[in-house]
Amino acid sequence: MTQSLDTLTKALLRAAEKAGADSADAMAARGSSISVDVRGGKLEQAERSEGVDIGLRVFIGKRSANVSASDTSDNTIEEMAVRAIAMAKEAPEDPYSGLADPDQLATQWDVESLELCDPSPEPTPETLQDDAARAEAASLAIKGVTQVQSASAGYGAQRVFLAATNGFEGGYRRTDRGLSCVAIAGAGSGMERDYDGDSRVFQADLRSAEDIGESAGTRALAHLDARKPPTGTFPVLFDERISSTLIGHLLAAINGAAIGRGASWLRDAMDQQVLPAGVYLIEDPHRPRTPGSRPFDAEGLPTSKRVIVEDGILKSWTLDLAAARKLGLPPTANAARGPGSNPSPATWNIALTQGEASREDLIKDMGTGLLVTSMIGSTINPNTGDYSRGASGLWVENGEVTHAINECTIAGNLRDMLGNFLAANDARQHLSRVVPSLLVPGMTLAGT
Repeated sequence: MTQSLDTLTKALLRAAEKAGADSADAMAARGSSISVDVRGGKLEQAERSEGVDIGLRVFIGKRSANVSASDTSDNTIEEMAVRAIAMAKEAPEDPYSGLADPDQLATQWDVESLELCDPSPEPTPETLQDDAARAEAASLAIKGVTQVQSASAGYGAQRVFLAATNGFEGGYRRTDRGLSCVAIAGAGSGMERDYDGDSRVFQADLRSAEDIGESAGTRALAHLDARKPPTGTFPVLFDERISSTLIGHLLAAINGAAIGRGASWLRDAMDQQVLPAGVYLIEDPHRPRTPGSRPFDAEGLPTSKRVIVEDGILKSWTLDLAAARKLGLPPTANAARGPGSNPSPATWNIALTQGEASREDLIKDMGTGLLVTSMIGSTINPNTGDYSRGASGLWVENGEVTHAINECTIAGNLRDMLGNFLAANDARQHLSRVVPSLLVPGMTLAGT
């Protein structure tokens, strides 16, 4: 009989106490996934996986160790505890380590309101194959699309449970359903490709296969006859598909672990302007049907909505317990971990204030510059915020898209870029990072 996840975590805690741990926490995760790839209208590959992972973290004073396994037998659980204790005794002391105090723990939550798990049945492999085949066919039906590199559909379900000797116990389930298509236009050395896809918690919310396939093909066609842009300083519009990477650099810079090390270009920026006036960056871990939602974090603390940036002013670091203790601040319930890893700070769902103008309005207003639709490579200095990335997209001349662009580099400094952008109104609300297209007034382009 398959053991429940709460039974497994409690068995791990009992084994840890028996082996001599001062305190411990345990995590168990059971997941299953299925993915299907179609090529040429036929099934190319199908994969299914199922498994259970268990992890145990033990503390001996201020020393700790973490061990994990995929075998859930009683012998393995006992051996994990013995090994973890032996490792912890040899580990260096960390004055900031340790479990949450009981009065810090989440004690009640409403998982159902978060709608993290789709109650509808798991899709059959035939259903996934049909979705992928329809996306491929829709893309190939567009004149100029010569082939589809891949059309894939997938589904996953996971259940997690966390327990600790401080009294915390809790778990939840999640599901995800995805569909994607990568189309290629042109031939020979002139081939260009682009993609589209969708991923949702609930299958009923997924965009149609035809819509995804057509969009991928249309995007690929727009990149034909690409050329290099002129070298100089131009406005750069980051398409909504990639604009969240800019905000991602800000989120990485306010991570409490980086702040504690002093390795962040925003290490001295608390209560300073980091985004344009009037712009807010809000974290909300309780948005329904959103991948980043959760009732509690990986240390059992209750999650809640918080303001990261208020009217352009930085107001919060992202902290787990260890980072908070090191900085002398309250934790923000942002600990993330898997069964085989220690907690570390991470952000949940975030949303950036949208503007009033459409992306098309920003294209008209930007005059001459680059609309970036994809990027490759990355040279980001975490201490200074200096930014340089390879980019491709569409050239804008006098407010109109004229031709495709590739093989160029865009460069600037993140403090300047994020402090002066203009936001469009095209962010997708179902994503974990709700960020619209962003127009940065002046960046260095290296092309011809």
